[in-house]
Amino acid sequence: MRTCLKQADEAMMKSKYQPTNREQLVLDEVENPRYDRQIVNGLDPFMSGSAPEDFQNFYTAQELDDLRQLRDTERDVETRMPVKITRHYFEMAKSSSALKKLVKASADETANLEGDPDPANQLDYSPIEGLLHKYEMGLLYVISTCSAHCRFCYREELIGRKEIERSDGTVKKKGLAHVGEITDYIRAHNAAVAANGGTHPETGRPKLREILLSGGDPMVLPNSKLAAWFTALAEAGTEVIRIGTKELAFHPDRFDEAFFSMIDRFHDVYPDVSMRFMIHFNHPDEFLMKDSDGQYISDDKGFLQWRPNTRRAVDELVGRGWISVENQTPIIAGVNNDASALRTLQRTLKSVGVENHYFFCGRNIVAYKAFNVPIETAWALLNESQRGLSGVESHARLTIVHYKGKTEVSAVTDGPIAGLRGAENGVVIFKVLRNPAHAPDRGKVTIVGRNPEALWFDEYEDRVLVDEAGLFSQQRPSGVDAPRSRSRHHPTPKKGLTPGQARPAPLMAVVASNERRTHPKSPAGEPAPALRDAGA
Repeated sequence: MRTCLKQADEAMMKSKYQPTNREQLVLDEVENPRYDRQIVNGLDPFMSGSAPEDFQNFYTAQELDDLRQLRDTERDVETRMPVKITRHYFEMAKSSSALKKLVKASADETANLEGDPDPANQLDYSPIEGLLHKYEMGLLYVISTCSAHCRFCYREELIGRKEIERSDGTVKKKGLAHVGEITDYIRAHNAAVAANGGTHPETGRPKLREILLSGGDPMVLPNSKLAAWFTALAEAGTEVIRIGTKELAFHPDRFDEAFFSMIDRFHDVYPDVSMRFMIHFNHPDEFLMKDSDGQYISDDKGFLQWRPNTRRAVDELVGRGWISVENQTPIIAGVNNDASALRTLQRTLKSVGVENHYFFCGRNIVAYKAFNVPIETAWALLNESQRGLSGVESHARLTIVHYKGKTEVSAVTDGPIAGLRGAENGVVIFKVLRNPAHAPDRGKVTIVGRNPEALWFDEYEDRVLVDEAGLFSQQRPSGVDAPRSRSRHHPTPKKGLTPGQARPAPLMAVVASNERRTHPKSPAGEPAPALRDAGA
């Protein structure tokens, strides 16, 4: 963790950003307590017996032997995703198979290393290092670690510090955001938008008004670093600051008096800037108390009992009216692919004021087949989980990330649709919820014939019936230039036909083999220009 904090510190220093007097009104009052997470890092402590005594049986001797055999091979699980766990999470995971699956490394997870090192080609939307600017919101990589590591992490390439091929053919690790560069970019972009009547003259994007601090987990940063980001973004004209965090599950004591004093002071100085905490509870075992039989504990009125420190932290966040708290989680095999668990998750969170935002289909990360639930199964699980929930408890939708934007799995039908060839076994309907640039495809749909085993778009490519949204087209959204071919990493997908018409292979229907070597550059060809935008 010290290395990652040093990287974050260097990112802030490199920018040479000078806080304003207004910012100093916040920064001068920040306290930085030390947080004793009692982290066990890596597999070595378990293999050598140097982990705390009560941790020793977290892995069986056979599990450790299987993992040891994979070391220094292309299936080394720690090369794919570093291992890390806090004491708080360990104490909960001891009595939860779901939480064990979430943080315990397994030899099975690298049995199939198919996947994309840059899912949804996110780096196409990175005009400067550490920033993804796809919508009216920007996402910042502000740190490259968390207090503990989920084995299915969607940012395994960042956490594992892997080299990724960019659209211009260069190969390097993802970098962290620099305060000065980011705030300069925001100001330049928004100035161009204002001068052009509300949209950027080249990309069509609106004002960049919302920023998500991500990584890694921003709550691993000390309060002073968080405050520096908050105040700098506020000065640059950011209207909403989001914090994406799983720290409420990994180490809820991080949300202490010093932290809340800092954000309260920030709100006093910048009252017009709102905050949204995007929290990540994957399973109710992460916050509910259980008895010796593994059953949730209820009080005499039937209310499920929270872990006290987690409930205190959530109440503190929810109790501040200028902060919204929303939960989102992927549906992961062996973790939360259970309708009852998802129902309890949604109902219990809503009861304490936490909104249910999105559920996600698994992303096509490297080794995704070890974690993902079939798309149609995920839809059925969420639909079943929302039976018996009230309207306000069941706001969450199921989405899947596509290059063209966040896409909802809107419906899965069972019976045939008369007159529609390919729909004999029912259909799946995808709808684009968020779309880059000026969002030309928002609300458009794609309809495919069912494939109950499909984990990703590529397994529907031979059964596309309607593609209004262009999810199975090689056309990239306007404002983004296609990078050079990455065919040396992506096997050529099978061609499919729509009724009476040939169809190009889908852009996102390919997976790459995760070869354990430096990725070669793309085949010869003219490099595509970088994403065009003000301040890039």
